[in-house]
Amino acid sequence: MVERRGSVATHIGPARTCIGCRARTLPSELLRVVVVDGTLVPDTRRRLPGRGAWLHLDLDCLTNAERRRAFPRALRVQGPLAVDHVREHLEQHEKAAGTSRGEE
Repeated sequence: MVERRGSVATHIGPARTCIGCRARTLPSELLRVVVVDGTLVPDTRRRLPGRGAWLHLDLDCLTNAERRRAFPRALRVQGPLAVDHVREHLEQHEKAAGTSRGEE
């Protein structure tokens, strides 16, 4: 990703695109997801083999990606994918983030 400061471009690392909102950002701000046996699973360590797609840790981005049918296209697989594992992961993440901020 290139960040501009004045007239000088500064390289700050690779950029990835969230398939839910189509925003480009750093991989550290996104969750990598892959297909394992026809099921979409979160790759929190970014080590699982195969083609991956990137998603913000936000349920709205997951909903947008499902509505747009972006997962099969991004991962180059046929047919719909079960996203239950990814949804559970995002719900747990949002619950933990809400608890750490003192919200409930």
